[in-house]
Amino acid sequence: MAYKKDDRLNNFDVYPKVFVAGKESEIHIRPLGGRTLFQPDTEYKLVICALDGGKPKDFPATGDFRERMVKTDETGSFCFTHTFDKEQAYYLRFFDNGKRVEQFPVYCVAEDLSGRYPFLGDLHMHTTLSDGRQTPEVVAANYRKYGYDFTVISDHERYYPSIRAIEKYKDAPIEMAIIPGEEVHMPEVYGEYNDVHIVNFGGEFSVNALVEGTQTAEVGRELSTRAIRTENVPDVMTREEYQATIHALAEKTETPEGVDVLPWTLCCWVFNQIRAGNGLGIFAHPNWISNVFQVPEKFTDYMMEQQPFDAFEVLGGESYYEQNGFQTARYYEERAKGRRFPIVGSTDSHSSYESNRNAFICATIVFSPENERKALIAAIKDFYSVAVDTISAEFRLVGEARFIRYGDYLLKNYFPLHDELCYEEGRLMKQYVTGTQEERMEALAGIVFLSGRMKKLREKYFDF
Repeated sequence: MAYKKDDRLNNFDVYPKVFVAGKESEIHIRPLGGRTLFQPDTEYKLVICALDGGKPKDFPATGDFRERMVKTDETGSFCFTHTFDKEQAYYLRFFDNGKRVEQFPVYCVAEDLSGRYPFLGDLHMHTTLSDGRQTPEVVAANYRKYGYDFTVISDHERYYPSIRAIEKYKDAPIEMAIIPGEEVHMPEVYGEYNDVHIVNFGGEFSVNALVEGTQTAEVGRELSTRAIRTENVPDVMTREEYQATIHALAEKTETPEGVDVLPWTLCCWVFNQIRAGNGLGIFAHPNWISNVFQVPEKFTDYMMEQQPFDAFEVLGGESYYEQNGFQTARYYEERAKGRRFPIVGSTDSHSSYESNRNAFICATIVFSPENERKALIAAIKDFYSVAVDTISAEFRLVGEARFIRYGDYLLKNYFPLHDELCYEEGRLMKQYVTGTQEERMEALAGIVFLSGRMKKLREKYFDF
């Protein structure tokens, strides 16, 4: 995902960029060949300004500006230590004879974020194996090129496309996490349907394949096509067994007036199956206009009250305001009522090329110790995620205030550097899965050579 790269990122390397409150850190500022601002072996006044406190002159009770003299080395670089006190953004502001020369933004996080790195990705997208336009492996490569750290192939009614994408790269040491998953659509029950869309992110077995249907008709019942684990995978039910099971559950279920029993029963059953597979059950785009809103407001009200889901797709794959605007307003209203639940943003992409205006409109930043399925799911469930809206030229974030502030800093000061590294790996990934034998071997050699760069980038810029 491309963000405007500030000239300070082009002209100076500031590292680390993110620090832990109360921990002394060594900070480096190195010129990168731009216009010379700092002379070698010269002293400058450094003012470290806390963004939240206001100016000390006007707000002495909270203002936090700290001054000191620092000297460049023979290359015009700085190296000094400092301990930041609390979670917020800070400016490193340099002066020469009373005139400001330049300032560099950095960020301090609280102890709970120490060791949690920002991973940007998508939790809902489609391929040619349902109603998308590129194959699973090409979708993954394209989104890596655009800066995604993780993605899931969540084709309608099908789990096996995600396994295919994972298998295609099993011998290449890519640093992108490809997560297994699916968009769940269960069959009708004695003529009644449930059209609430639910994404199974990272589940270890397919929910769609628990019943005879599209998945089993296309690839059969073999575990290798419907699970990433080999034990404790439920058997495939016949349509008759499934209908009897759900009907019996619905008979025991009570819902408020205006909330249909069968769809509610099926939603709860699907979310429970996803949890049984150690996945993340996502309540997706209730305000998608499919003729009318896909999910009635009364039903969504009850969903928010009962919260059978693991995460809410607050931002999804349409650019009209009724979807993401209304869902964002609902999220904040639910928070005002005291209801708290994890949120994510996804493209719901059906084409991974720039010709698709909705290909990059939403994403999720997850603050996780690792870019790995279990860690990502755990981090989202523990509320360490923020949704990113890039429908317009200026990005917006949705979520808890501290993560909005931190995410804003990262999107401006870290991800532009991160995305440059992703681009080449993504290009090589596509060559690896679509090229001739010679091109594939060349791409694999390149992937091997590049492997580990993202880890080094994180270790450089996050002082954890």
